[in-house]
Amino acid sequence: VQLQASGGGLVQAGASLRLSCAASGGDFRSYSIGWFRQATGGARTFVAAISWCVDRTYYADSVKGRFTISRDNAQNMAFLQVNSLRPEDTAVYFCAVYTKSLFTWNYAKASEYAYWGQGTQVTVSS
Repeated sequence: VQLQASGGGLVQAGASLRLSCAASGGDFRSYSIGWFRQATGGARTFVAAISWCVDRTYYADSVKGRFTISRDNAQNMAFLQVNSLRPEDTAVYFCAVYTKSLFTWNYAKASEYAYWGQGTQVTVSS
């Protein structure tokens, strides 16, 4: 599975972006998707996730109400709509694929994900 994240940019606080994650290879509709971010010098942290069935969604507390994760299985794509951006949202954003059972899925744990995209930079100025 190969993932390509895009849609990042340099924006002012309060702006919005739509991050995209294009997948190729494998059976996308059977994969759960996670978005993580990594600020310079920081650890990779969970942002949002969406399961492969019933499209159940999960969010980090810091982004609830501002970010929305979605997927389009027909296009093999996942999205992260990021609204009301803050300077502390500045980071490289990564999409990742989880391929195992939902019953054991720890969606906030980066090591659970088998495949990762290269990341897209989001920079928010104050």
